[in-house]
Amino acid sequence: MSEKLQKVLARAGLGSRRELETWIESGRVSVNGKIATLGDRVEPEDVIRVDGHITKTKAPEDMVRRVIAYHKPVGEVCSRNDPEGRPTVFDNLPRLTGQRWVQVGRLDINTSGLLLFTTDGELAHRLMHPSNGFVREYAVRVRGELTREKRKALLDGVMLEDGISKFDTITDAGGAEEAANHWYKVSLKGGKYREVRRLFESQELEVARLIRVSFGEINLPPQLKAGRWMDLTPDEMNQLAGKVDLRGKQYTGLYGRARLRGQRADKKPPSKARRNPYRRS
Repeated sequence: MSEKLQKVLARAGLGSRRELETWIESGRVSVNGKIATLGDRVEPEDVIRVDGHITKTKAPEDMVRRVIAYHKPVGEVCSRNDPEGRPTVFDNLPRLTGQRWVQVGRLDINTSGLLLFTTDGELAHRLMHPSNGFVREYAVRVRGELTREKRKALLDGVMLEDGISKFDTITDAGGAEEAANHWYKVSLKGGKYREVRRLFESQELEVARLIRVSFGEINLPPQLKAGRWMDLTPDEMNQLAGKVDLRGKQYTGLYGRARLRGQRADKKPPSKARRNPYRRS
């Protein structure tokens, strides 16, 4: 009936699972007064503290899920606090009470466009997981000539420092053929660090501008200006949750299973006394 500690904390909106694992490893989390270790599991009645403060956790069915689309401008970093004092993507987000924004993936400081945030840490974790295969689409302005051979290499796969990467599609998006810069739309399922830029660099092409225009079926709204945000509609949120198998899971996790077990026990009729067949009469 237990759950992994980082999963419970992520559902509370404290951060992504990966981020919370580093918190646990650094000794910032305790369970019932004992410093937690990576791999610990918790029960509903356990007292969890982060940096000495008690953390209230909720059952999945009690969570109020919210997802927003943010138009990240160039110059903002995808971090809550930047040691260099640069503006961050969290500076312009709406304030929350009792919850926390978790970003879905990252964009580097020189990339603009669509960035999703949610109050549901478990949803964020699943949206970022490579196994769910969300397609990211980018508008990219490239300096240099994208020849037929280079295009084929980018679609077939290129060996980068961290493995093979490739684009799913590459389409022309404007610009004179003789011009030094040309716009393309590219799509890929990966989420590696600076993957789009590194793919073009592998073909000796320079990315002059990069904009993420969609994540899955969620598009960057044309009316959404840089540095602004807007809530996703209920249909859009349900669509995202359904893609990662979160929709309709009313009784999941240790809290949900415990509640369901209690409801079943309440409905179960009292058992009848049964005679022991081995007892002497």
